[in-house]
Amino acid sequence: PSARILAQAMVSQDLKGKRVLEIGSGLALASLVVHRRKGNVTATDCHPLSAAFLTENLLLNHLGPLAHAAGNWGRENPDLGLFDLIIGSDVLYERDQPALLANFIARHSAPLVQVVIVDPDRGNRARFCKEMALLHYALVEARADCILDNGDVFKGRILRFDRGPTLYGTA
Repeated sequence: PSARILAQAMVSQDLKGKRVLEIGSGLALASLVVHRRKGNVTATDCHPLSAAFLTENLLLNHLGPLAHAAGNWGRENPDLGLFDLIIGSDVLYERDQPALLANFIARHSAPLVQVVIVDPDRGNRARFCKEMALLHYALVEARADCILDNGDVFKGRILRFDRGPTLYGTA
């Protein structure tokens, strides 16, 4: 459900001139939406089959190649580069991940960046938000209440972080 909510958010996201990174992409649903909209997107995941899943999903959706990279949050990945928009869904599922993820995001953020994370309330959101604040990311949080296909209510949150020169008075 989190991936579908993130993908839906990407339908109206401003993508013009932005490099987009999907973290923990899984089946890469949000990346596929960005790609279909002609966005410059790179999907990352640490699962060994994620590249194969992405290739199959691109074929099923009649889309051309899309950049993919390993996404291990605990190690350096200098070839990945910097991004203007970083997105992810259901990426806060383990207690030790908030700091790792926040630092990975910081390493791959352009000077002016927006980060959009859909969190289904697994319990690690507060720590992640604290880690992001320590790295000078400003948060706007909203409930993502919606009805799922099975009739249940999704009670997660959409976390939007911004960081850039105008936020903190630096050039």
